[in-house]
Amino acid sequence: MDNKAFYKEAEFLLGAAQLSQLPADHGFEVAFAGRSNAGKSSVLNVLCQQKSLARTSKTPGRTQQINVFNLDEQRRLVDLPGYGYAKVSEKVKKEWQDTLDSYLQQRECLKGVILIMDIRHPLKAFDMMMVEWAYRSGLPTHVLLNKSDKLKRGPGKNTLFAVLAELKPYADLVSVQLFSALKRTGSEDVYDVLDKWFDLQE
Repeated sequence: MDNKAFYKEAEFLLGAAQLSQLPADHGFEVAFAGRSNAGKSSVLNVLCQQKSLARTSKTPGRTQQINVFNLDEQRRLVDLPGYGYAKVSEKVKKEWQDTLDSYLQQRECLKGVILIMDIRHPLKAFDMMMVEWAYRSGLPTHVLLNKSDKLKRGPGKNTLFAVLAELKPYADLVSVQLFSALKRTGSEDVYDVLDKWFDLQE
């Protein structure tokens, strides 16, 4: 079943500064996470086939809230705050971390995490933190090595294999693929993962 058109239906619902502001905890949610420079907004826009669904900022780290997008009455995409370049205090960063950790552990309707990394700088501290949190919560995680267009085929494959090797201890819940938001390559594989998590497969 080709559900590609389904993701074009994504509409911004709300931005939550706290977990208590999120929609009722039922249905299906898939969260998108990544460091501020990984191209998370571009990935969301490509998958939803919309130019500005998720705002891409010239100042990475601007997003400090959880942005929720409705697909239908039961299914939502959730854009988690990214950071790394954000010029914020350690106190604020700690608050973000606590919020993200609580969201991953407590949100019953959360079915999986799409974790976006820059293929040239994979597995930074934040990335590993997200993998470990999600794993501890029993959540499947699908890693996109974004900006794969920046590397030639050989080095790109080598990075993919290196990341797979590094994440081998989590292999029962973590999968990895190459992706390019710029070239729009790798989307079909992501749709397959999303369809499974959203229970859209026939």
